[in-house]
Amino acid sequence: MTPLIKAAIRNALRTGVILFAFAVVATSLLVFTFNRTQPSIERSQQAAKLALLNQVLPHSLYDNDLLSSQRSVPPDSQLGTQQPSAMWVARRGNAITAVVLEAIAPEGYSGNINLLIGIDLNGGVTGVRVTSHRETPGLGDYVDRQKSPWIEQFVGKSMNQPANKLWGVAKDGGAFDARAGATITPRAVVKAVRSTLEYFARNRKAIIALPATEKTTPAKEIPHDDGH
Repeated sequence: MTPLIKAAIRNALRTGVILFAFAVVATSLLVFTFNRTQPSIERSQQAAKLALLNQVLPHSLYDNDLLSSQRSVPPDSQLGTQQPSAMWVARRGNAITAVVLEAIAPEGYSGNINLLIGIDLNGGVTGVRVTSHRETPGLGDYVDRQKSPWIEQFVGKSMNQPANKLWGVAKDGGAFDARAGATITPRAVVKAVRSTLEYFARNRKAIIALPATEKTTPAKEIPHDDGH
């Protein structure tokens, strides 16, 4: 082996060692930064989630750790879900007062409309929010609370108020207002809220019997009643 080749090998090894050292240092810095910032990011995400839940569930209805009360709900046609979804259980003094359910309105103009729906123990709606959608800006997106107060008209409604035949948009003879020329989206939301109330009524007994899980992880799955 000539001196020139030996020198080239030494230089290559030296370069490799230097690059490896840089990689180790860079990785260590990334891990350190992640470990320092991750708790703050998680706290911010949790705070944002709780703020959203409080939009559909008045804080006066619960004194438990609402985020830790999350349970897994099996896919159900009345919720419009094909994958497990989430339910949060509100309690005051260990007694269940309300729930917040994830639901999907699958018949939106542009596809699925994801919803959060709060329901008190008597089956009354405490609030509804659209969490994601692909509806046309300036047309069907008014179901989003950030665009208009339209969705507030569900508060206080229940399976019997209004009557079943009035659970529709005004254009169809129902009790819920909708803008002319943009009724497909609100029609889908009205139908999904009504269907979620029916789900709650069907599973109310099992929900009331749920034990507190605020100190339990991961979230437990609720019993599922297949009867209609």
